[in-house]
Amino acid sequence: MKQKTLVLGVIGSDVHAVGNRILDYAFTHAGFRVINIGVLATQEEFINAAIETNADVLMVSSLYGHGEMDCRGLREKCQEKGIGDILMYVGGNLVVGKQDFESVKERFLAMGFNRVYPPGTMPEVPIKDLREDLGISEE
Repeated sequence: MKQKTLVLGVIGSDVHAVGNRILDYAFTHAGFRVINIGVLATQEEFINAAIETNADVLMVSSLYGHGEMDCRGLREKCQEKGIGDILMYVGGNLVVGKQDFESVKERFLAMGFNRVYPPGTMPEVPIKDLREDLGISEE
């Protein structure tokens, strides 16, 4: 079976690189082809990287609290570019201040994300979800 490709990056004006490197390592070692576009990434950079690499998933992270603003409209832009059905995951400190995660999750699901993760989620969780969503059996 073809190795699944994911585009990984930190969206918006966010420069938090450590978590990005940890996720890159974890997803690579779990058998995924990781296209890491790094920090300060725009929606267009995520989409262009996905198109150029025929990616299966967009993995968006945000730690500085403005993820909701930075991610708004991403699904629609994907649809405009012909990749509207790509899997989209998002995680991190997605909003400013202390907010109930369930309400944050609902807002991101309504924006078209398939999975939403709270701060501190260990990589094993999205790896398991990726395998499930992409129909990859456990080795």
